Amino acid sequence: MSAARPLAGFRIGVTAARKADEQVALLRRRGAEVEWAAALSLEPNHVDLDELLAATREVMAGPVDLFLATTGIGMRTWLEAATDAGMYDELVASLGRAEILARGPKSVGVLRRHGLRELWAPESECFEDVLAHLRGRDLTGKRIVVQEHGQSLSMAAHALRRLGASVVTVPIYRVASADDPEPMFAMIDLIADRRLDAVTFTSAPAVAALMEAAYSVGRRDDTISAFQSDVVASCVGPVTAAAFEMWGVPTIFPDRSRLAGMVKQLEVELPTRRDGVDVRLADGRTLIVHTDSLLLDGVPVELSAAPLAVLNALLVNPGFVVSRRALLAALPSGQAGSEHAVEMAVARLRAAIGTKAVVTVVKRGYRLAVEPAVRTPGE
Repeated sequence: MSAARPLAGFRIGVTAARKADEQVALLRRRGAEVEWAAALSLEPNHVDLDELLAATREVMAGPVDLFLATTGIGMRTWLEAATDAGMYDELVASLGRAEILARGPKSVGVLRRHGLRELWAPESECFEDVLAHLRGRDLTGKRIVVQEHGQSLSMAAHALRRLGASVVTVPIYRVASADDPEPMFAMIDLIADRRLDAVTFTSAPAVAALMEAAYSVGRRDDTISAFQSDVVASCVGPVTAAAFEMWGVPTIFPDRSRLAGMVKQLEVELPTRRDGVDVRLADGRTLIVHTDSLLLDGVPVELSAAPLAVLNALLVNPGFVVSRRALLAALPSGQAGSEHAVEMAVARLRAAIGTKAVVTVVKRGYRLAVEPAVRTPGE
């Protein structure tokens, strides 16, 4: 494997519909063998104009206290539709008088181009963190407008109503699955049979579509098991990765939600998995993990199957939180009875590599306490 072709010898699945050619080209230039199957329709963003304009009129029917913007393409589509319908000025004025919270930089960019200024946006780019930002506030009597993305945010709206708010959701578009499901069925077989090293995902709806397709052909359990062990689920960002949490699937994603960052991460991750992982713990010690050995500052460490499975799951994304559910799913067959099994495995892992090496994140899970840089052996 040459430095110019760091992915030579690896087989990677691509599920993107939009910009698929660009992603496939990036991976092939780096030596990867690529299998492509769009999880979503090539024209996935179906806009029901009558529904959108009706929601727009509802938004403008009263004062807006809070506006939650979730996607750049959604904001752009909404404002373009409002322009064509002669509602643009009134809509922008209505939203402009509100406190605006934006999920990420793309929605911020569109807002600012139209003279709208966000008050706050989370660094994580996760809508869940926008909701968390609001939970400690008194929302009684507040009128909140939520711009939906490709999937319904009705549950989020219900949660805000429980806090006393009046909520209007604006459905911009709906995401449709691929018109021809056969390529996706073939991709699922490749995943379930562990004939791929990694699969890339650029949207949460793509994750949902793949899981739905896997269920329809009776291979969802096989697919989940493959992702939990041998096939890397590579996501463009934390929003996409969050869609895997309900399945207990560990994921990797770059610091910035960009296609190039996702590909660059695979250049490091896949060879590392083949050759072993070398990380520096936060306390300065070096941990080297190979398939059949573990060294802590050069000293061999023996781990039984369960704590080793937990360590491998934490090493998928060193320093990031892994949920108890994901760790439970990662435990060897026959040992994953309850979350108590995870706690026992974590306790044994701490006994072997140090109590401060594995950090408990309350109500979320665990993470490995590492320095920011992650290296591969020999670097």
